[in-house]
Amino acid sequence: MAIPPVKIPGARIFRRGGPIQTDVQVDQIDLLILDALQEDLPLVPRPFEMIADRIGISSADLLRRTERLREMGIVRGITPVLESRSLGLHAGTLVGLHVPDDKAEETIGIINSYPEISHNYRREHHYSLWFTISAPTGERLSRILGEIQEKASIPDEDILNLPTIRSYKIDVRFDCRTEDADGSE
Repeated sequence: MAIPPVKIPGARIFRRGGPIQTDVQVDQIDLLILDALQEDLPLVPRPFEMIADRIGISSADLLRRTERLREMGIVRGITPVLESRSLGLHAGTLVGLHVPDDKAEETIGIINSYPEISHNYRREHHYSLWFTISAPTGERLSRILGEIQEKASIPDEDILNLPTIRSYKIDVRFDCRTEDADGSE
């Protein structure tokens, strides 16, 4: 039995750089996949087979559909959310840098050369480069930021350093299931 697609009228799917698609069409299986991918992945040798079995499709179909959802911009990626402190990273900061456009690529290269850097983004803002540093100690974190500042010739007034004082882990999940007109799922 074919499952009719669900048209999400006026839906605007956003990807870095702006909206990419409107009036997205997904079916009930896609919605079940989206729900399942928000849960914890089973720690088994073949987690996608287990998820596919739960949904009632083959793992090949699950992977094909997930790739299509990624291409549509609905799924950005499937990544772990790690607790940095349990990995020995006890110091963290969010950094904003004011960098002229003509120095941006060079500065990005310097920043990306450090394995302690993540979430490095370029924004249209006075502080045009934003990244996070996670390090075992505050001393190591300060050393990394100082090295970046020196190598990229960034003056003190062009750095916004927002160290982590308290960590909040926010878990956002979206219920993707739809209800039929009679209220049943």
